[in-house]
Amino acid sequence: MGKGRGLRTARKLRSHRRDQKWHDKQYKKAHLGTALKANPFGGASHAKGIVLEKVGVEAKQPNSAIRKCVRVQLIKNGKKITRERSAVERKEENQSCERR
Repeated sequence: MGKGRGLRTARKLRSHRRDQKWHDKQYKKAHLGTALKANPFGGASHAKGIVLEKVGVEAKQPNSAIRKCVRVQLIKNGKKITRERSAVERKEENQSCERR
């Protein structure tokens, strides 16, 4: 069955389009709000945190390096994230750092 083409099909076309929008992956991600809740930054571009410990993270295949990283607890919500590389050498435990 095709879509209605008559004079009195505006409501059906509009409601069908509204229902079908939710099958689009980008639309669903933008309008559900769960992607924002799952983001530790909460939609912000920067966040401050406190360094908990220095850790080594193994690189993905085919490399076999150990990257220097730090474990950081964010001040705004208490979530713990692993911060990569930049300025890790200078950071000691319990120091403040900013993540971009």
